[in-house]
Amino acid sequence: MVGMADFAEGVPCWVDCALPDADAGRRFYGALFGWRFREPPGAGESYAYVGPHPVAGLYRKPDGRLPTAWTVHFATPDAGRLLARAVAAGGTAVSGPDVIGELGVRALVADPDGAVFGLWQPGTDKGFRELTAPGAYAWSEVRTRESAVVDPFYEHVFRYVGYDVPGASGERLWSPEDFGPGVDTAVLGRAVLAADDVPVELPAHVLAQFRVGDCGKAVEAALRLGGRLRDGPRATPYGTFAELADDQGAVFGVVAE
Repeated sequence: MVGMADFAEGVPCWVDCALPDADAGRRFYGALFGWRFREPPGAGESYAYVGPHPVAGLYRKPDGRLPTAWTVHFATPDAGRLLARAVAAGGTAVSGPDVIGELGVRALVADPDGAVFGLWQPGTDKGFRELTAPGAYAWSEVRTRESAVVDPFYEHVFRYVGYDVPGASGERLWSPEDFGPGVDTAVLGRAVLAADDVPVELPAHVLAQFRVGDCGKAVEAALRLGGRLRDGPRATPYGTFAELADDQGAVFGVVAE
């Protein structure tokens, strides 16, 4: 998507993964999604490419106590301002704002239920440059047990308009205020972690999902590479979905439309 517009505030613009072994991560995701990797100067992580376009980042986590996880980043023209707004709304500042050379400014936030997400103030790095091809980012969903607290947090911080999904218990879609509510304008989803089928030790999180041509084949490939199947494949109104963990434990989703 050469020349694609910059992202409006509150729209997911980047996703990256902190791993104990970044080389192993490049092997796993390179084989699964066909990603090729480069290391832009000053980025501190490997960028994954679909064709000529960056779609994700992988890096070795600096502290073994940190979670092995994918992190979704939301665009903003001012990471410091939005971080302060999130903290005032009941979130927790995890790190930043950190200036990443000329690339941009990054901050990490935990929502009131503990799900961590990023804020990205672009410099020369605008974020995703491809969103339609297999291997590209597809969607994100906040997974929480505390929707009564989490919903107003995101709707205040990002000025989202909320939209409950008809016929889908516990699911909500969010659109930026200027976009208007509805399925066609949504940029983020929220699902409630059900007590009867989700382990109590599973923390709240933001689940990143990637496009694939065939969900079943992607699951088979992930299992061959040492990953684990957590859910699916199952049909949804938006395509066939599966939730996986890679060979180091980072959880992500795949979806075939």
